[in-house]
Amino acid sequence: MHSVFKNLGVLLIFLALFSGCRFFKGDPYRNTTISGKSVIAVDETFRPVMEAEIELFKAIYGYSDIDARYLPEPQVFDLLLRDSVQMIVASRMLRAEEISVLNGRKLFPKQLKIATDAIALIVHPSCKDSLISLKQIKAILSGKIVTWNQLSPECPTRPIKLLFDNKNSGIVKYLADSLCHGAFSAANASAMEFNREVIEYTASHPDVLGFVSTSWIGNRNDSLHLSFHKKIKVVSVSEADAPTPDNSYKPYQAYLLGNMYPLSRSVYMINAEPRSGLSTGLVSFVASDKGQRIILKSGILPAVAPTRVINVRPHL
Repeated sequence: MHSVFKNLGVLLIFLALFSGCRFFKGDPYRNTTISGKSVIAVDETFRPVMEAEIELFKAIYGYSDIDARYLPEPQVFDLLLRDSVQMIVASRMLRAEEISVLNGRKLFPKQLKIATDAIALIVHPSCKDSLISLKQIKAILSGKIVTWNQLSPECPTRPIKLLFDNKNSGIVKYLADSLCHGAFSAANASAMEFNREVIEYTASHPDVLGFVSTSWIGNRNDSLHLSFHKKIKVVSVSEADAPTPDNSYKPYQAYLLGNMYPLSRSVYMINAEPRSGLSTGLVSFVASDKGQRIILKSGILPAVAPTRVINVRPHL
């Protein structure tokens, strides 16, 4: 009988230790800022950077399960307003009427800028001209410039075929509203489904002018993005009417930081969780030094530049 109680005591101690280990590791069924399940929606143009953020977040917090859906921006906002997701990543903030809808459900969304992205213009490597002005871009988008030789005499007389990631994408919306102010009427324009398809198609069609997010071509340490760079040429954009190598800039971080590249836009995380949960934890992570370093590595500009402390020892 004594041995039975002794064995039972050992078993209880083992179960207590096992339960304690589970407690300290986290309950996978409990929704906290570092555990549980969350479905979010992300503008597809920001897929590379958000995939990297989520991958590291899940690696650090093993009981976090984040299901990210990468969609055109209008669908992202639609899911949030229909309460299908509680957090989104997009290139604009909520409009007043959208905030009103969410506030009416007692959600009170929080909006945080996490980065500055840029819209990159890409062409086939054989393209003779790699400089373009904002004035010329507006003329192309409004249908006033329709052939390549109108940009430069060195270019062929072929029509300029505009290519976008999606007809309803945030890139199209930005160009139509912020650049063309409603005068977007290019007849020779078409759209794919995703940024990657725009890059692949432009790489094999010399008559195409493609528009993609810099996050798809900015990370030179990524083997996939490096292969993209070999397939296409990135165009330099100038605010001056007469573009030259001295006044034209590519959509790289240094030129975003100095506001020299003119086609830039903000990236926001919009969180409508009713209480702090896994989505809130992800926002905090992306805004942290570690999360901002991932953005820095991706090729776009973090909202808060990660800093290093360097101790300089004086010479004795």
